[in-house]
Amino acid sequence: MDLKNLFSKISFDSGSKEQPTKKDAPSHWVKCPECSALMFFKEVEHQDNICPKCNFHMRVGAKRRIEILTDKDSFVEYDADLKPNDPLKFVDKTSYKKRVEQAVKKTGRTSSVVSGEGTINDLAVQIVVFDFSFMGGSLGSVEGEKIVRAVNRAIEKHQGLIIVSASGGARMQESTFALMQMAKTSAALKRLDHAKLPYISVLTDPTMGGVSASFAFLGDIIMAEPGALIGFAGQRVIKQTIGADLPEGFQRAEFLLDKGSIDMVVNRSEMKETLYDLLKMFKKDKIAN
Repeated sequence: MDLKNLFSKISFDSGSKEQPTKKDAPSHWVKCPECSALMFFKEVEHQDNICPKCNFHMRVGAKRRIEILTDKDSFVEYDADLKPNDPLKFVDKTSYKKRVEQAVKKTGRTSSVVSGEGTINDLAVQIVVFDFSFMGGSLGSVEGEKIVRAVNRAIEKHQGLIIVSASGGARMQESTFALMQMAKTSAALKRLDHAKLPYISVLTDPTMGGVSASFAFLGDIIMAEPGALIGFAGQRVIKQTIGADLPEGFQRAEFLLDKGSIDMVVNRSEMKETLYDLLKMFKKDKIAN
């Protein structure tokens, strides 16, 4: 087959920010959503899902994120059996119960959070990772409980905590139950602070809504990946509310760094070493005190 015929079989949505899977890309070619460069699937995969042409950071799932951040085979998952119930018997176009079943079938897990313990260059740490592919990484009762349990383990084992956020916000199908997780996780992190243990918050694309309004911005260090969408409400809602045009890219990581809302923007390829250096710095500081 010649290249012309091969390329004609490729069909990607240029507005999507997610990397197509092998199933979605039968020809094994990936089109960058930012610069439209066409690249071999393995080339992008080898670069940790970063476009080698323009450095655009494509979204990655929780499993891949954990592989990037932790030492090989060091991660042990906890609380994988926790699953959401349906306290409100919520139904919109589809029942909440059905939506959860679809998300479980799609991702192979029971919540939008994977939590556990692993090592970063042999330094033990508690880590919580959101997976946007599970109901938009939304924060519900199970997700809040997993975060609190991770905090409790960090205190018990005298370890640092890392939360990698990728979420559209609180899960509307759980209403107040979901909103209460904002207070629940914030209170748990205060106990971590009293124990003088570090919490590093990593913001990825996207981190929005109730997640950004609670634990995501409570880190001792708040870092973000390049180009990550970070905010509370969407741009259109804000514009309609204040009745004014908004600065270009005002909800992107680089803009927030420039305005002092976050501490650093770190490339995915450098994230593991940066986290290790920070955790080691906090550990030395605690010993010194």
